Amino acid sequence: MDTIIKAIVFLPLIGFLIAGLGGNAIGAKASEYVTSGFMIIAAALSWLVFFDVAMGETEVIKVSVLRWIQSGSFDVEWAFRVDTLTAVMLVVVNSVSTLVHVYSIGYMHHDPHRPRFFAYLSLFTFAMLMLVTSDNLLQMFFGWEGVGLASYLLIGFWYKKPSASAAAMKAFIVNRVGDFGFALGIFCVFVLFGSINFETIFATAATYLPAEGAADAAEPVINLFGMSLDKSQALTATCLLLFMGAMGKSAQFLLHTWLPDAMEGPTPVSALIHAATMVTAGVFLVARMSPIFELSHNALMVVTLVGAITAFFAATVGLVQNDIKRVIAYSTCSQLGYMFVALGIGAYGAAIFHLFTHAFFKALLFLGAGSVIHAVDGEQDMRYMGGLRKHIPVTFWMMTIGTLALTGVGIPGTVIGFAGFFSKDAIIESTFASHSPVAGFAFVMLVVAALFTSFYSWRLAFMTFFGKPRASADVMHHVHESPAVMLIPLYLLAAGAVAAGVIFVEYFYGHHYEEFWQGALFTGAENHLVHEFHNVPLWVKWSPFAAMAIGFVTAWYMYIRSPETPKALAEQHRGLYQFLLNKWYFDELYDFLFVRSAKALGKFLWKKGDGAVIDGLGPNGIAARVVDVTNRVVRLQTGYLYHYAFAMLLGIAALVTWMMLGSSL
Repeated sequence: MDTIIKAIVFLPLIGFLIAGLGGNAIGAKASEYVTSGFMIIAAALSWLVFFDVAMGETEVIKVSVLRWIQSGSFDVEWAFRVDTLTAVMLVVVNSVSTLVHVYSIGYMHHDPHRPRFFAYLSLFTFAMLMLVTSDNLLQMFFGWEGVGLASYLLIGFWYKKPSASAAAMKAFIVNRVGDFGFALGIFCVFVLFGSINFETIFATAATYLPAEGAADAAEPVINLFGMSLDKSQALTATCLLLFMGAMGKSAQFLLHTWLPDAMEGPTPVSALIHAATMVTAGVFLVARMSPIFELSHNALMVVTLVGAITAFFAATVGLVQNDIKRVIAYSTCSQLGYMFVALGIGAYGAAIFHLFTHAFFKALLFLGAGSVIHAVDGEQDMRYMGGLRKHIPVTFWMMTIGTLALTGVGIPGTVIGFAGFFSKDAIIESTFASHSPVAGFAFVMLVVAALFTSFYSWRLAFMTFFGKPRASADVMHHVHESPAVMLIPLYLLAAGAVAAGVIFVEYFYGHHYEEFWQGALFTGAENHLVHEFHNVPLWVKWSPFAAMAIGFVTAWYMYIRSPETPKALAEQHRGLYQFLLNKWYFDELYDFLFVRSAKALGKFLWKKGDGAVIDGLGPNGIAARVVDVTNRVVRLQTGYLYHYAFAMLLGIAALVTWMMLGSSL
């Protein structure tokens, strides 16, 4: 099993090296086949590990690779930790990445830089695998930053396109804000627990907090930002710093602005980043560190609040977007909010279950959108589509399945439903059953977000596939179904979007919860949500279904029955429409507060500080004074003999005067 785990992690790295260093030598086709072949092997092995660890008797597998850092008591080795949580992530990451690799063979076949593209895809996958198999926080940070680098390269793949370069820089910079908090959180963990190895942290966390009223309960243990914090306060601060890293990587409210702009990359990149890999790293981090998050109720409350606000905010923005990829991107942001609400209330199994199901239907939607874009000659604006279902029927049905899964179509109280129905409803019902002080607020936000999700999802379907064609006659003449190499990944993802929920619900968040997770997710002794959410009132169980139905009917009425209504409403509520269309003006606000102020400060330091003060008084100033002196001295060299004779007489007179006066003194 050790060899299998090493192969899973290192095969994408080998593919990256071959395509990246030898792509020009072996050619584009060979680069595609090598990287995709290695990913197919890694994905198959990942499922093997999943059934052995998660569905079998094995609890934890630890594979040592090499000794990394040893300095005093700080001892870190490069090792792979594979438990149920890791096994789930291996399946998700490698399965989606493999299908994206295969899909890209067809989608990118006209691009002249395919070896570089496939090398970046494999590099991204390797970095993500490093993150999810980490045995300590330093290794996780290594993978964390590797994912950030690879995402920068992928988003900016078409670097000659200014908007793509700007989007890549934006993603990189915004993530650095969250990563700064993550790094501080790692430092705090080391100070508090004396280690960054997960086994030591988890073993210590159980006895970390002193009993209430103990003599050392209020004793300061760390000084952070000038504040002396006791153990409880320090633990909360540490969790919030770690969550700050998760907010950046998983595009939560306030650190979300990079996610929609990441659509500037090729569509397969959007599927890879937004479906199951990079954006779920934050969810994985909080789930992995659940033993310490469970000790801080205040931190969990913040996680719940941020997740609920994100779910609502992103859903409102998705209502009016016209770019097909941006609608799905805001959907991702909203669904990540659901996952963080589940984490915040302690329903860790429900959060990872939604991560698992979301990977299938969101990758399906993104790749389906890519198939649509491929069919209409690169057009992404849904206002210039319409009537495509007869021209690309396979893509239509695949995206319909993805939409059914995303909106959570299913019958409450039964096992009839698409994948999203089981995981999303479990989160909503668990939120209602939770004893968190903000559970009521979160429940309302999630139900409203479910209604909005249904509306914008069906709005996308109706605008793209129904009604009269709005594209030019030339474009419609060339509309065609995607090749088999692009459709086969859609078939496989559609199977997951249909069946993943009903097959795995009892394992992730049901009767087999304890045997499945085997301690990989830590749940406090007072947390019984996995049982309590089944006993919520009937109206709670039906509320997501009702929201989904209302959203569907509203979208049908506005875009099929009465297509003139949306424009009339937009004109009638111009302010609200512009507010949502401009994404609550966060980009403009950040541009004013941070970008412009940073540029103004930089210009001031450049012109006044560097130019006027440092250069003016320093090198340039000294050089200028030397020039001034030499310009004056050179005037003495006139070339006239009487000038020199006069200077000599002055010199003799001065010398005689000095000798006369000097001798008298």
